[in-house]
Amino acid sequence: MQSSTLSRATMGRLPLYLQFVRTVKTEMVSSAAVARGLGLGEVQVRKDLASICTAGMPKVGYPSDRLRGDLEKVLGMQHTEPAVIVGAGRLGRALMEYDGFREYGMEISAAFDISGTDESHEGIPILQMDQMRRWCLLHDVHLGILAVPAASAQEAANAMVNSGITGILNFAPYPVHVPETVTVRQENIALSLAYLKMTACTPGQMKEED
Repeated sequence: MQSSTLSRATMGRLPLYLQFVRTVKTEMVSSAAVARGLGLGEVQVRKDLASICTAGMPKVGYPSDRLRGDLEKVLGMQHTEPAVIVGAGRLGRALMEYDGFREYGMEISAAFDISGTDESHEGIPILQMDQMRRWCLLHDVHLGILAVPAASAQEAANAMVNSGITGILNFAPYPVHVPETVTVRQENIALSLAYLKMTACTPGQMKEED
């Protein structure tokens, strides 16, 4: 199954499925087990997995190794894609230290900052913003992580788009506007913590969405 034939909603769930399947120790795994493990609807999980793996058997499930391999293939993890970080402050440097990106086929090749001084962090060069376009073209980079303050987010996003970035993971607490050809995934840590605060401090008072 080619990723281009899958909906964005399905593609968004595939990394969760892969994360779960990588923990499975049994030879077979069922869509019901995946659904229970992730707290998702069984019908939706069954439909998603059937769209990427043809080895499923009714009432038996999927061979775990085959399902894991198919998920990795659809997610493009058989080869590593370079990515850049824009913003080399505390958050940006913490992301440079994070090893988990490699597990999903992405490796940080450089970081860019308005105060970049050609230094490095964890072996990753930190360069001036005006060097980003040339770097991305030279290294065929199309993925970027935005880790700047809200006031700088849109300008930084514009620079990323002009550098050929077509996929942005946005940690800035600001919803940036990009062309339709560019995909943005918003990761607002403060909002997530605010939600957890509400649900944790007022147990039983939050109603789950249908």
